Amino acid sequence: MQDYSDAPSLVRKYLNYKDTAQNRSQKTVFQYYHDLRTFSRFLLVYKIPDKYSSAEFSEIPFSDMTDDMLLKVTSNDIYEFISYCSRTLDNGVSARHRKLSCIRTFYKYLSKTLLVIKENPAEAIDSPKTPKKLPKYLSLDESKQLLSSVSGSNAIRDYCIITLFLNCGMRVSELVGIDLSHISDDFSTVNVTGKGSKERLIYLNDACKSALEAYLKVRPKDAKHKDRNALFISRNKNRLSVQSVQLLIYKHLKAAGLGNRNMSVHKLRHTAATLMYQYGKTDVRVLKDILGHEQLSTTQIYTHVNNEMIREAVNENPLAGIKPQKVHTKNDNNED
Repeated sequence: MQDYSDAPSLVRKYLNYKDTAQNRSQKTVFQYYHDLRTFSRFLLVYKIPDKYSSAEFSEIPFSDMTDDMLLKVTSNDIYEFISYCSRTLDNGVSARHRKLSCIRTFYKYLSKTLLVIKENPAEAIDSPKTPKKLPKYLSLDESKQLLSSVSGSNAIRDYCIITLFLNCGMRVSELVGIDLSHISDDFSTVNVTGKGSKERLIYLNDACKSALEAYLKVRPKDAKHKDRNALFISRNKNRLSVQSVQLLIYKHLKAAGLGNRNMSVHKLRHTAATLMYQYGKTDVRVLKDILGHEQLSTTQIYTHVNNEMIREAVNENPLAGIKPQKVHTKNDNNED
């Protein structure tokens, strides 16, 4: 359990609110803590330069920040902080966007929930424009290549894991959290727990059913007591960890000749979504529910993938490289 005792009282209340009332994950809550600590350190340097400007930024105690100083923050202070993140901390657009979002929700909490300030000083500040990046994914042939190359002492288990990733688009944290009791008796569905501890039902196709049935025949029966219900077991008889799954995916990608594609476990999630959208003609609203996205805008990135494929198809037309040549007109021949 992360210790937030060095944070000011208002920050601790906010983090507790995110943890308990909004049921945010521990990882997310820690990120809020980290961003508000950075913001507080900046404020101390910005507001009290005589004391803090010569101090090592990362060593400035979070406990030096006071509730009173946080309550007096202005929009200009936040603008200065975002500029500092860009110029001094060398934060990219995404990092600055995340920090501003954290500050905005913090002051929304102070103004709307605790009612200790009248207005949210971050409310009217525009977020940095985040460039839209197309997700990286495997093509259909590359996906088949990955599946066909799986080998080794845990091949049946690993094949099942990759099959679930490529067909269901689940997150790695969701996969390692699956218990035997989460799978229906007929292998048609599985319950997973996603971000914010939100549960969702995933339907399994024939490929997933077959892979699961094959794996359960060889799954170790003597898993350690605390992990006896875990679906995927390590060689040490424990539940497979997120890091272990990441490493085995990297290993099989490399063995399949796909290790130079900068692929990762999460890219297999992108692959599943892309294949469902392109080949299954899955409606983007249905895809949103399959992937467990909260916002439709998150899912709509896959529509851009399809547009990119259309652009590539046009560019690959065999006539695409022919340049215009001089065309003789009637005037060139002195004709009327």
